[in-house]
Amino acid sequence: MERKPLSPETRKQLIVAQRTEITEHHIYKRLAKRIKDKKNAQVLEQIAEDELRHYNIWKKYTDREVTPSKWEIKKFYWIAQIFGLTFGIKLLEKSEERAQINYHEIGKEIPEAIQIGKEENEHEDRLIAMIHEEKLEYIGSIVLGLNDALVEILGTLAGLTFALQNTKLVALAGIIAGIAGALSMSSSEYLSNKSEGNNDGAMKSAFFTGIAYLVAVVFLVAPYLIFVSPFTALGVAVFDSILVVFFYSYYISVANDQPFRKRFTEMVVLSTVVGLISFGLGYLVRVMFGIEV
Repeated sequence: MERKPLSPETRKQLIVAQRTEITEHHIYKRLAKRIKDKKNAQVLEQIAEDELRHYNIWKKYTDREVTPSKWEIKKFYWIAQIFGLTFGIKLLEKSEERAQINYHEIGKEIPEAIQIGKEENEHEDRLIAMIHEEKLEYIGSIVLGLNDALVEILGTLAGLTFALQNTKLVALAGIIAGIAGALSMSSSEYLSNKSEGNNDGAMKSAFFTGIAYLVAVVFLVAPYLIFVSPFTALGVAVFDSILVVFFYSYYISVANDQPFRKRFTEMVVLSTVVGLISFGLGYLVRVMFGIEV
């Protein structure tokens, strides 16, 4: 039976799909070779083979070889290496959705497209869910450390900025409060995990909580070591806190399939409210006690 010629729009979409499939085949294949966990490597190999099979199906209809995007391969490979396998893969899948390949529309001319679309949406999701990554087990500890540092230290810096109006003193107080807070949060997380029977992961949870807390402290205190004006330093610290919230909210939204906008808005509003209250308290303390530095 002679195959009907493809419409220009369908052919264009198939070529886009081919490039996507062959590019992702090489990404998954490359990641599979570098992953130490054998189960994760097998999952990646299976996804890579699925992508190659899809590519070959499209090739039957276009009669055209399509080269992969070297830039995309390098980009997502290093994203997965730096930020974690799960984050890299899910970000890759989201970028595929933005390609806007309309499988239903293609299916009017190529029936196989409907099945491939289902595999892309369902089969690969199941495979990705099989990937086990230790980093994600401690994402709650990281969030706990960041949240507490952003709220507590930003509030402390805001209050001290108006009370002392001296960048060096505020920075010193912020560093001391930050180290004490990190140690306190780490020990609390350790004891909390031990009390819940998580003896094996207690130390790691405490470590991730403390490190996340200290990272946030560095971002918040750094402006006070750079700028002379305490109010300029506070403004930059607030901006830094929003950046930190933006990046980790985005990371969690991708890695754990959670809504980004809601988490980001809640955290920014909470930090802002605490900062304003602390700023007002700092002013009252300065006036009531007549502090002049």
